[in-house]
Amino acid sequence: MLLNVRRRWQRWRRSRPFWGGLFAILAGSWICVLPLAPLKIMLQQGVAGIPSVLMGIVMIVLGLTAWFSPPQRSLAGVLTTLIATAALVLSNLGGFLIGTLLGILGGGLMFAWQPYAGRRAGTAKAAPPPPTPHHDPQGAQP
Repeated sequence: MLLNVRRRWQRWRRSRPFWGGLFAILAGSWICVLPLAPLKIMLQQGVAGIPSVLMGIVMIVLGLTAWFSPPQRSLAGVLTTLIATAALVLSNLGGFLIGTLLGILGGGLMFAWQPYAGRRAGTAKAAPPPPTPHHDPQGAQP
């Protein structure tokens, strides 16, 4: 039973950009949590914390999108990288650089991920040999 659950988890995890989505979710959480300080500090901060919260939520959604809709991984990866870079300027140095670095790493992993095409034993065919040039004994070029 436990072995079956573990195999299903591994199959699910390998069929999507899991690590890219995880890093994007962590980056979004880190960027989103920093401005959600106690109410007294939040009132002093004013509306400056709103972009941080929104960027964090969008990054979390993009990470979940990569997990549950792998065909959208390229767009999610590019947007995650752009938002993480924008967070550097708009959100406490991107969560004190931790959120930005996690977001760029996650976006890159999402963009670079490719679906695994399983190879079966015995089905891989050898490449045909390259064609040999035709030799004309009289030296004429074709």
